[in-house]
Amino acid sequence: MSVTLNDIHAAAKRIRAHVVETPLLPDEVLSARLGQPIWLKCEYRQTTGAFKLRGATNALLSLQPRALARGVVTASTGNHGRALAHAARALGVPATVCLSRLVPENKVRAIRDLGAEVRIVGASQDEAMAEVARAVEREGMTEIPPFDHEAVVAGQGTLGLEIAPMDPATVLVPLSGGGLAAGIAVALRSLAPQTRIIGLTMESGAAMAASLAAGHPVEVGESPSLADSLGGGIGVANRVTFPLCRDLLDDVVLLTEAEIAAGIRHLGRAGHVVEGAASVGTAALLAGKVAPTGPTVCILSGANIDPALHSRIMAEAA
Repeated sequence: MSVTLNDIHAAAKRIRAHVVETPLLPDEVLSARLGQPIWLKCEYRQTTGAFKLRGATNALLSLQPRALARGVVTASTGNHGRALAHAARALGVPATVCLSRLVPENKVRAIRDLGAEVRIVGASQDEAMAEVARAVEREGMTEIPPFDHEAVVAGQGTLGLEIAPMDPATVLVPLSGGGLAAGIAVALRSLAPQTRIIGLTMESGAAMAASLAAGHPVEVGESPSLADSLGGGIGVANRVTFPLCRDLLDDVVLLTEAEIAAGIRHLGRAGHVVEGAASVGTAALLAGKVAPTGPTVCILSGANIDPALHSRIMAEAA
């Protein structure tokens, strides 16, 4: 495999001083309803409000000084850009983040507030990634991809190290470009090999799900979603996350917008204010699309939801 358990252990050592170990808390309501222990890995309590800080930090700390001096650039649906901006500021490295017009304003503002240059390009992640390629070629910047990069995947895999000791029956992972799912899967296949690993995403515009179904990376059209962090393409030349997800995930489950909203409401009532992408595990359990067979972990991947949107969703009838 392109990323190994040793890579993940090395990443954990490298980033230890820069990230927090987030809590694993019980979902008592779902546990009682489903008759199995349901646990919430509260990664939304990470310093930048999402798991992305792990991979971005590991990737930056893996670079040579000459590459850092040229400045770093990435494309993002929001959370990776914020993580890279945060890590780059801590290291004194110039950062540029390319975003599509679909990225919510609250995420754009958070990236700017961290001192990164923001470039709004087009209406898709693929267009933002094209701007990254131009910045690398014409301006000499160093690219830190949002997911398709060994150091990024290894950094996200450190989350799997924190889950493995409980030896869960199932782990439900938000699935977009595959960095989080691939990293967790590499860790758990070695440390908890009986664990089922299921990727969760939205019905419309799910590039990794479409690519896995096709047997190779494909492009998909993007559309607005409550799970906006799960949007964007995986790149037709994807070399890291597609093969890892293909080989290591047990299943992929698609969710409607109504199901995602129900997941947000359920978590909100329990005091977890999270974005749509973070709700997909609980959404799948609530909708009966995943039947737990033992201790089940839902990855609450991020908290970066627009407050007004969250208020509207919470006010809707269940």
